[in-house]
Amino acid sequence: MGSVVEAPTVVAGQEEVTDNMLGDKKVTVVFVLGGPGSGKGTQCANIVEHFGFTHLSAGDLLRAEIKSGSENGTMIENMIKEGKIVPSEVTIKLLQEAMIRSGNDKFLIDGFPRNEENRAAFENVTKISPAFVLFFDCSEEEMERRLLGRNQGRVDDNIETIRKRFKVFVESSLPVIEYYNAKDKVKKIDAAKPISEVFEDVKVIFAPYAPNAA
Repeated sequence: MGSVVEAPTVVAGQEEVTDNMLGDKKVTVVFVLGGPGSGKGTQCANIVEHFGFTHLSAGDLLRAEIKSGSENGTMIENMIKEGKIVPSEVTIKLLQEAMIRSGNDKFLIDGFPRNEENRAAFENVTKISPAFVLFFDCSEEEMERRLLGRNQGRVDDNIETIRKRFKVFVESSLPVIEYYNAKDKVKKIDAAKPISEVFEDVKVIFAPYAPNAA
């Protein structure tokens, strides 16, 4: 009877550790998803500080590549200007490079995968399956209120754009969340609560990954 219970655990472990691009090092990847204004960035900073993860934002990596003025950056910039989605392979390559450079083995990947195609490509290319997906669940009304209230000088924080971004998130990212939910890999957080309360919930989820939780 005991062996029946243990078998799935072993399989899950192997799935996470498969020979990936970081050699035989056991890599822990957590995908962080949530609509615009759900508070992902704030909580990612807390997780980095308390649990030693490296925070990688797909959007930040793409913006940095554009700024670098490389040929790749120019291509990315042109695609974004034309309203096209940057190919998965391009984003994944930037994520891989950042993971290798970091020297760490625990990563929060924020705002990625943006859609089902991103997800499949990430697992195929890196041979890494996420430990889980951290999903910041927040109502559209609350996110709208937060985005309109924050003064970050972001041109995309007007009501029409906010609603468009929210619609894109629902259409593209929810299938990813449903996919991992079917594998029992989604940890949902009520992101409408105050920041400190949200982090209390986050801490419970990340307790096994605390530096001294050996």
